Amino acid sequence: MRVISSRQADQAFGGRPWRGRRVLHVLSWPTSRPWPIGRVRLEWVDIAWAVFSLANLIAMLVFAQWETVPFHFIWISLTLLYGFRVWATRPTAWVLAVVMLTTFTAILVDVQRGTEPADELNEVPLMAAMFAVMVWHARRRLTADRERQRMSEENMRMLAAQRRFLQDASHQMRTPITIGLGHAELLARELVGKPEASDIQVVVGELSRLRRIGERLLVIAAAEDPDFLRPEPVALDAFTMEVIRRWRPAAERRWQLGRLDEVAVVADRERVGLAVDALLENAVRHTGSQDVIKLSAVADHGGDTASLLVADDGDGIAAAELAHIFDRFATGTSPTQPRSRGTGLGLALARAIARAHGGDIRVRSSLGAGSEFELVLPAACAPHGDRHAIDGPGSHDGDRLAASGLAGHAAGGAAAPLGAAPSLGAAPSQAAEDPVTARGKRQRMRQRMRQ
Repeated sequence: MRVISSRQADQAFGGRPWRGRRVLHVLSWPTSRPWPIGRVRLEWVDIAWAVFSLANLIAMLVFAQWETVPFHFIWISLTLLYGFRVWATRPTAWVLAVVMLTTFTAILVDVQRGTEPADELNEVPLMAAMFAVMVWHARRRLTADRERQRMSEENMRMLAAQRRFLQDASHQMRTPITIGLGHAELLARELVGKPEASDIQVVVGELSRLRRIGERLLVIAAAEDPDFLRPEPVALDAFTMEVIRRWRPAAERRWQLGRLDEVAVVADRERVGLAVDALLENAVRHTGSQDVIKLSAVADHGGDTASLLVADDGDGIAAAELAHIFDRFATGTSPTQPRSRGTGLGLALARAIARAHGGDIRVRSSLGAGSEFELVLPAACAPHGDRHAIDGPGSHDGDRLAASGLAGHAAGGAAAPLGAAPSLGAAPSQAAEDPVTARGKRQRMRQRMRQ
């Protein structure tokens, strides 16, 4: 039983006064809090140890021939107790003095009776030395724990301040950058065909890059928030086809669909779209117009995860750079597009989103042989044959692809500026149809896109 004052009770219960009571009795488990100097705060384990030690002290006097066993019980239990209950200096000194005096007196009585030799009295200072070693070790541990807790709290405070700074700075930058970009684009239209046109295009490009940096910093800073995601079951194969449909007109590459397993993941569709757009933007930046960019959706054999793969046969990544490509503001050079500069935040954003889902990003690459990025997400557990429930109304992306006729398009199209990824907007809804028919359409759609 631990007694606290009414003022402490008020503080413990959010400042609400406990009028009419002077004290509150609380039963609590023993902790490593030290006894305060000037008053004694006993826990039930302290009282239990005192009773146990008193019983062993009596046993030392009653069973003189077996006094060694209860004697060591007293000292070992005291040492173990202090290892879990680090007391303040004054109570520790008092307890040590009382235990030394009582055990020494009990052995001295046995020596006077002739049941024990006088050498047994040497056991008391030896046990006291053992206890002193435990006191030294426990206090070192307590100091280390306090320092570790202080550093942890300081790190948490710094991380929270960093996130707030990123959010505030990115938010405050958005408006002036948008205004400046709008005026620069107006000037660019007026200067078409004039010598100054190239200069204003540099301004437009740099302002666009600043805007993308601000948007991605906001997403990265928000990735630690508990409300960052709105997870739902997403059909990964249909989602992959929707992504390639959006990107095909945006960049002149040889777009291909690889393996497409019928698998669903639990994910925030919009956030995963941002991560995949960042991976594809990176692939476009490091490939040429005749290079291949292939997307695949692969189910894990264990069934716990599924992966969306983005592979290309572009520049590749040097082995020395693989360990740092996911760092913020880490940018690599592209021999195919030497003038193209990224934000240095795309891969960091993709990894932040993947880890917020409980997944990760893996990369396999070699210089000059292309790269493959694997976005790993937790798989959704759906009843067998209930694919339509996972897809949901309006999510039959393969059907929309077939209807739009994009499956038969060549891999060309007007190339959009890098970083201006097509928006992952909500797909137009359509009437629900038979799941078997929808699955057959998706399979035919895959065959057409692979041709």
